[in-house]
Amino acid sequence: MTDVVMPQMGESIVEGTLTKWLKKPGERIERDEPLFEISTDKVDTEIPSPAAGVVSEILVEEGKTVGINTVVARIEEAGATTAAPVVPVAPVSSPPPAEPSGPLSPLVRKLAREHNLDLSQMQGTGAGGRITKQDVETHLAQPAPPPPPAAAPQPRTRTEPLSPMRIKIAEHMVLSKRTSAHVTTIHRVDMTKVARMRERYKADFQAAYGFSLTYLPFLVRAAAAALRHFPLLNASLDGSNIIYHNDINIGIAVALENGLIVPVVRGADEKNVAGLQRAIVDLATRARSRQLKPDEVQGGTFSITNFGSYGSLVGTPIINQPQVAIMGVGMVEKTPVVIDDAIAIRSICLLSLSFDHRLIDGALADQFMTKVKQVLEAWSEEVL
Repeated sequence: MTDVVMPQMGESIVEGTLTKWLKKPGERIERDEPLFEISTDKVDTEIPSPAAGVVSEILVEEGKTVGINTVVARIEEAGATTAAPVVPVAPVSSPPPAEPSGPLSPLVRKLAREHNLDLSQMQGTGAGGRITKQDVETHLAQPAPPPPPAAAPQPRTRTEPLSPMRIKIAEHMVLSKRTSAHVTTIHRVDMTKVARMRERYKADFQAAYGFSLTYLPFLVRAAAAALRHFPLLNASLDGSNIIYHNDINIGIAVALENGLIVPVVRGADEKNVAGLQRAIVDLATRARSRQLKPDEVQGGTFSITNFGSYGSLVGTPIINQPQVAIMGVGMVEKTPVVIDDAIAIRSICLLSLSFDHRLIDGALADQFMTKVKQVLEAWSEEVL
C-alpha cells in the first residue's frame, strides 16, 4: 500500500487545494500517470501517481485545502481492489397535491378548468365540505388581490468565487507586503545595442532553435551578472539571520489565464543567451499546459517580471517571498534622447527594482541596477 501525499510546491507553501481527482477508487493507474490536480499561489498543476496499482482509497474530497504531506489517497500495489459499493439513494418525490374535500360535480370541474382555479385552496359549503357551483361563483366574484409592488431595479452584476489559485496569490501578496519593507527604484536603460544584436540574429536564431529570440534572456543574463557582483540581493532573511545563496536561481513570472506562476531558471549565471531563452520558453510552455514539476517552482533566489510584453512602461512589483528583491521590465520602445547635445533615436526600457529595505539600502539597490544597466548598454556578447 502506497500513501499519496499533498506535495510542497514552494518554500513558503504550507498547504494546497485539491481541485480535481483524475482517477476513481477501483481504477488502475500507472506510475507517473496524472492522479489529481492541485492549486496553490505558485502553481496550478497535475500531480502524478507515485506508484502503479489500483486506487484503493480517496481521503480528501475535491475543493478541500489540506496541509503539505497530508495523505490524500492510497494505492494498492499488489493488485486491483474492489471499490466500496455505491448504495443507490431512492429519488425524493414531491407529495401529490391535496385533493379538495368531497366529490366534485362535472360543472364545478368545468368552471375550475375555465378559470384556472386551484380547488384545493377553496373551502366548500356543501355536505361533507363539498365544493358547490355557488362556492366557485362566490370565489370568482371576489375582487382580485392587488399586484405586489414592483421591485426596485437591481444593478446588473455577476458573482463568482475566487479560484483556489487566485486565493493563494492574494494571501501570498498580502503576506509579502506585510513582511517586507517595500521600496522601488527605477532606472532608464538604453537597449539599443541589445536591440541591434537581437535584430541581426533573430531569423537565424528562429531557424536554429525553433523559437523566437526575445529581450528577456538578455535581461536575465545582465541580472545574473549583477547578482554575482552584489550577492546581498541574491540572499534571503530568516529572522535576524542573512542566508547567502551560492546558486543564482532566477524566477520568471509567467501569466496564466487565471493567475500567475513563477518557475525558476536554475544556475542562470551559467547559461548563455541561447540557453536562457530555451529554459524560459520551456518553463513558460509547460506552466501554461500545467506540466511543471514541484521542484521547478522552488529554490528561486531572485525574480524578474516582464510587464512590458503587455505594453506597460513601468511597474512596482511585489517581492516573491522569501526573496529580497524583484526586477520589473517595461516595454522597449524607440525614444528621442539627447546624446552629446544632439537628439538621437534610441531603444529605451525602464527597469524597476523592488527591494526589501530591512536588508537592502537604496544605495546598494541603485548600484545593482547600475551594474545591470552597464551590462545591457555595453552588450557585445554574441548569441549564436
